[in-house]
Amino acid sequence: MELDLSLASLFAGWALADELQRRIAAEGFADSRFADGVVFQHLVGGPVTIGTLAEQLGVTQQAASKTVADLEKRGYVRRRPDPEDARARQVALTDRGDAVIAAARNHRAALDLEMRAELGDAQVERTRQLLLDVIDRLGASPALRARAVRPPR
Repeated sequence: MELDLSLASLFAGWALADELQRRIAAEGFADSRFADGVVFQHLVGGPVTIGTLAEQLGVTQQAASKTVADLEKRGYVRRRPDPEDARARQVALTDRGDAVIAAARNHRAALDLEMRAELGDAQVERTRQLLLDVIDRLGASPALRARAVRPPR
């Protein structure tokens, strides 16, 4: 099969993401979605206001509120009053939110170990480094470091 680097990395990422979602679902998080991680990355450091979350996601407050309402309905986040501004609401991870993040981390580590066992540690490490070099070359490293990764537009 002939694929250029862009498509090969995209499809590999999708295959890994699908496998990760399958494993997370089997662990009791069948309602979890890959896109939830885009929001979770902004909450792992602690609660943020809806306005801050909207800004970090690059969406309107209305869109952020809708996303938060969905995550809240599924039990991954909760809204609470902002202790510093009674007009504002904060969004925080629930125990279930923390648990799905921990499950994803554990399964990503397991997938990495499996790939290393099947394909060889050196090949996986070279590939990982190549992808990091591509990320850096295309200017996406600051977003990774700042936990501000967004899906492509």
